[in-house]
Amino acid sequence: MNAAQRSEIFRRLKRANPAPTTELKYGTPFELLVSVILSAQATDKSVNKATAELFKVANTPRQLLDLGLRGLKRHIKTIGLYNTKAANILKTCRLLLERHRGQVPHTREELQALPGVGRKTANVVLNTAFGHPTIAVDTHIFRVANRTGLAPGKNVRAVEDRLHAEVPARYRQDAHHWLILHGRYTCIARKPRCGSCVIYDLCEYPDKTE
Repeated sequence: MNAAQRSEIFRRLKRANPAPTTELKYGTPFELLVSVILSAQATDKSVNKATAELFKVANTPRQLLDLGLRGLKRHIKTIGLYNTKAANILKTCRLLLERHRGQVPHTREELQALPGVGRKTANVVLNTAFGHPTIAVDTHIFRVANRTGLAPGKNVRAVEDRLHAEVPARYRQDAHHWLILHGRYTCIARKPRCGSCVIYDLCEYPDKTE
């Protein structure tokens, strides 16, 4: 796939969805951080259902610490791995208060120093909360990048690096959202919906379904 083809892919994705964003519901960078931690191996829909009630009760590091482990677990018990996630969230709250005056930091290094925050989570927060042109490669983006030939790589870091190198600068800010939504609703894992794909003719996948 050449540069002109990649540019055309993003031109079409932008035309279909000019202002893409996360499907997680949040009002502050801290709420987004908590939501992204919770979303690991869980659906955005299940996270939104839990945080809709949680954030009414506690939506700052201090308030979540005051809620306590048992109180937090009660709100997120419908989410997978909730025990580990609850513990990490409260540890993160303590560090935010101790090191960052209760604010979510703006650098990947500082974010990744927080419990439960890996590179993918940090990239989501940097992109969505702070407007950095980062690309967080999850299973959807990994699949789309490899299947289409857009940015093939053997692991998520290789795909991330390839996307940063290949995605035209003017599209990089929103590339994360376009690709994840494309993978979530069109280029799905088992049987991609090629008949409704806006980049069908540009895709290099040899086993197109339609």
